[in-house]
Amino acid sequence: MADDLHLIETPLSRTELLRGNFLHVVRDTVRLPGGAEATREYVLHPGAVMVIGLLDDGQVVLERQFRHPMQAVMIEFPAGKLDEGEDSLACAQRELFEETGYSAREWAFAGRLAPTVAYSDETIDIWFARGLTLGERQLDDGEFLDVFTATPAQLRAWCFSGEVIDCKTLVGSMWLQNVQAGEWTLDWKRDAAAPLAGQSLP
Repeated sequence: MADDLHLIETPLSRTELLRGNFLHVVRDTVRLPGGAEATREYVLHPGAVMVIGLLDDGQVVLERQFRHPMQAVMIEFPAGKLDEGEDSLACAQRELFEETGYSAREWAFAGRLAPTVAYSDETIDIWFARGLTLGERQLDDGEFLDVFTATPAQLRAWCFSGEVIDCKTLVGSMWLQNVQAGEWTLDWKRDAAAPLAGQSLP
């Protein structure tokens, strides 16, 4: 926006600091709005998805997973990183199935969040899924997590108590509450590959 010109920094150059198996860290030299130069170090990220899976009984699908940086087991919605060139919905369908075993009959894109704007360009697409069918999950080698279900009220209570501190799950709980209250709407689309009601999976 034209009104933001007094806030915008202009990139001048970039230095690569780290390219690991997961993280890609760079240092950009920028020109500040006042004319001086400064550096910005941050993580480049391909983007990710999060899935709010709605079961027919009103519960949601959650995971418990140890997160090394936090040195703690975290409660989270299923989520995962986009593969290169991967479509957001395809990633959501893949991650939900691989991590939990669930496939969904219908999907709805909710929105996008940026969890760490100060030091990463990561964005996470929020997807809702319903009409869930349980199969056998396919975890990656070295991936360990528990899948469980809870009511939205239980999840909100954990968010309030501090038992849930994962950013994307906090935002997902907010989205879920507003959708269920009728404040926010979703445009549901049927997964063409999913069986119709009453049909069984091959």
